[in-house]
Amino acid sequence: MPRISIINGPNLNLLGKRQAEFYGHQDFDTYLASLKQKYKKVEFLFYQSNREGDLINRIQEAEDNVDGIVLNAGAYTHTSIAIADAIQAVNVPVVEVHISNVYAREAYRHTSYIAPYCKGVIAGFGLMSYQLAVESLLHESY
Repeated sequence: MPRISIINGPNLNLLGKRQAEFYGHQDFDTYLASLKQKYKKVEFLFYQSNREGDLINRIQEAEDNVDGIVLNAGAYTHTSIAIADAIQAVNVPVVEVHISNVYAREAYRHTSYIAPYCKGVIAGFGLMSYQLAVESLLHESY
């Protein structure tokens, strides 16, 4: 059974309450339950933290424990060289995910420090961005 770690960064614990125009109305626990229902043959490990070091620890712990990581690093995407270094250090495919289209938002959100070390980037499809990332990890073709 494939194991996929979903790691969410700062403020993503507020999904369903925060800026619905960007992030929608659904909380992540409800969405995760629907994802687990859709992919019954995948074991999902979920983690959320507002702390950069905790996210780095989770990425590092993924080595030899999961088949892939779906990472929404939130604002750390645009600021964290340390998270980028952690992704580069592990031998696990990582897909960077964003719920909103970061390229249709403020200019500072257009830069990702982590993208160069990720398998790919999926942004702007709402919570469905996570499903697209899962699909990409399950159907690795290169």
